[in-house]
Amino acid sequence: MFVLIGWGVILVCVFGVYIFHGGNIMVILKALPFELITIGGATVGAFLANNQMKVVKATMKGLGACFKPSKYTKARYMELLALLYDILQKARKEGLMAIEKDVEEPHDSALFKKYPTVGSDHHVVEFVTDYLRMMVSGNLNAHEIESLMDSEIETHHHEEHAAVAALQRVAGGLPAFGIVAAVLGVVNTMGSVGQPPAVLGGMIGSALVGTFLGILLAYAFAEPLAGVLEQKVEEAGKELQCIKTTLLASMQGYNPSTAIEFGRKVLFSTERPSFTELEAHVKRK
Repeated sequence: MFVLIGWGVILVCVFGVYIFHGGNIMVILKALPFELITIGGATVGAFLANNQMKVVKATMKGLGACFKPSKYTKARYMELLALLYDILQKARKEGLMAIEKDVEEPHDSALFKKYPTVGSDHHVVEFVTDYLRMMVSGNLNAHEIESLMDSEIETHHHEEHAAVAALQRVAGGLPAFGIVAAVLGVVNTMGSVGQPPAVLGGMIGSALVGTFLGILLAYAFAEPLAGVLEQKVEEAGKELQCIKTTLLASMQGYNPSTAIEFGRKVLFSTERPSFTELEAHVKRK
């Protein structure tokens, strides 16, 4: 939503001021289709040539997410911490072996079904069950599991950041493709040098639209999208860090209430529930 609002403000300010100062918008509109095809086509071609298919797919998926509200809300984090609390509480009361079936068959587990938002998220369920399985086996200590968690979170970050880097490269290339379109326009103009000044002026103006369009698309559209996608990647990583911190606190001997407090503290302040809110939510569940 905010992406669309931002773009609306940009377009109104840029073109509105241009028209207000007496600019002839028809010059831009006449050249726009040809410049968009040149710049857009070259950009898409370079994007495909510069990225593996998995990055292309991730970028397309990420672009769709840029226009949706963030799923990482306070309510989601409260549900996640409540799920972890229930799992750790069961393990504390009945022993680690009591959660073995929940870990091996999470989709049939009453604990995971109790929290459908996070319980149906493949990445969350896989991350939680993988490390609970290691805790149940008892073959690894807390430091070894922490090292594995850090490696997995880092890998996840690099995978998700590939789409961000791809968009940033697109933003960096757009001004150059705008110059290419402008140069082609100048070449076309020089081939018509015998035309009247009014005609040549229009042709030069159309050529300059390429440079303008390349810069506008780069810094008003591509770069902001890359920024939004990067923020969403950071949010996804923060959820995994919350799980990591909670499970490690439990392995170090803290009771479930204290362990989820460790996890709560790593969340961003804008989505972090207060101690009272989380305590009331866990007890209510």
